[in-house]
Amino acid sequence: MISLIGNRPAIQIGRYQVIDYDTAWLDSALRRAACAAEHEDFPFVDEIRSGIVKYLETKCPLKLLPLDELYERMRKMLVKIGCEKIAEKLEPLAPPVTVSLVRTAMEAGNGFELAFFEMLRAELSTLRAAGAEEIRFTGLRESTMILRGTSKWNKQCQILLSEIEVFLGNWDCDHSAKHSALCMAAHSAS
Repeated sequence: MISLIGNRPAIQIGRYQVIDYDTAWLDSALRRAACAAEHEDFPFVDEIRSGIVKYLETKCPLKLLPLDELYERMRKMLVKIGCEKIAEKLEPLAPPVTVSLVRTAMEAGNGFELAFFEMLRAELSTLRAAGAEEIRFTGLRESTMILRGTSKWNKQCQILLSEIEVFLGNWDCDHSAKHSALCMAAHSAS
């Protein structure tokens, strides 16, 4: 049985579920929407976040809540309190997601590094499109050994691990640069 933190449902993001999460990401999503709606001084972020947390902990009947459904409820709540412009600008932002590379390596198979990188690129694109900005990775060494088809760490494993780390670093930098450019464009438009 899964023990849920504070009786909150797990959040479904793509094919991943996040169980243990704080609520800082809700704060960020609300502040971004207020900024995009040109209401930078929106004073009710904390109260709205508290209402969402209360809903998650006491009223949500689901054990697994898709992220888009949560944001649809948030939009309805914002409209109900007269914040239509902010509701229109509210974009999904997910809590941090942990991705195990072992699953992708097993799906790609021994010796199929190119397939692994392509599958990983597609998975990351799907997560980003769903609202995941902070993605953590586990199983780097294990996935490397699966892709190399070995049970002992060797020089070839180290080379591939370095390639995976560079790929992940470049992916993160590309996304961060795009996000920063979007943030700067939003601020310069106001």
